[in-house]
Amino acid sequence: MKILVDTSIWSLALRRKEPSQNPVVIELAELILEVRVQMLGAVRQELLCGIKSPSQFKKLQHHLRAFPDLELSNRDYETAAEFFNLCRSKGIQGSNTDFLICAVAANHHLPIFTTDADFTRFKTCLPLTLHQSRINSAEQKCP
Repeated sequence: MKILVDTSIWSLALRRKEPSQNPVVIELAELILEVRVQMLGAVRQELLCGIKSPSQFKKLQHHLRAFPDLELSNRDYETAAEFFNLCRSKGIQGSNTDFLICAVAANHHLPIFTTDADFTRFKTCLPLTLHQSRINSAEQKCP
């Protein structure tokens, strides 16, 4: 099963100068090796925004091209708007990009891999599944 990887995960892995031993980054590497990573154009845009150095921009752009974007439909955007309205009616705020990620995840039956706590709040009223790092899960089960 593919996993929809949020900007927060990519950022941990790609925007750091030194490789990380963070379990989340290790999990992303494993998902990449398993060819389970799903990219959204909106996530790609968030990752590339704000990079000041043209050479760093080009390098990141090159790395991300290995991950094709999932093609979105009108249904995905309409669902994102519905999710935005539903969450707002319950006092839960989020960005348009976050609700697009939620909509795509729900419509395509994809778990979301994120470190953004907003998705935990969204999950209280949206049909979402959040992917947990298998490394964290394995460590928590050990005595």
